[in-house]
Amino acid sequence: MKISRQGLIYCNGYLAGSITEYCSDLTAENNLYLFEYNEEYISTGDPIGHAFPLTQKRYEFDFLPPFFENMISEGWIRTHQSQIERLDKQDSFGLLLANGKDIIGALSVEPVYVNL
Repeated sequence: MKISRQGLIYCNGYLAGSITEYCSDLTAENNLYLFEYNEEYISTGDPIGHAFPLTQKRYEFDFLPPFFENMISEGWIRTHQSQIERLDKQDSFGLLLANGKDIIGALSVEPVYVNL
């Protein structure tokens, strides 16, 4: 599998970790999502959520975890954002990366541009 897209997760302005999408082909059914904390953040920060205790362990999922899915807009705002970014409105990870800087609360997501 190769890295498809990646985002840096910030908590109150501090780099908390990263979330990465790996894909083996063009279908979303074969994607893998990996969240891992930044090593420095583990010793000084707080968990980003109950589902992600501070640990050096990598969290792997076959789908975008609900924790991150719930950070994305819904309804007409999601439709509007997908049109502006020229993304499929079902592309949750793409919408998270495109709009993650403007999330209400302590967390934000910034895209990392990976050479494919």
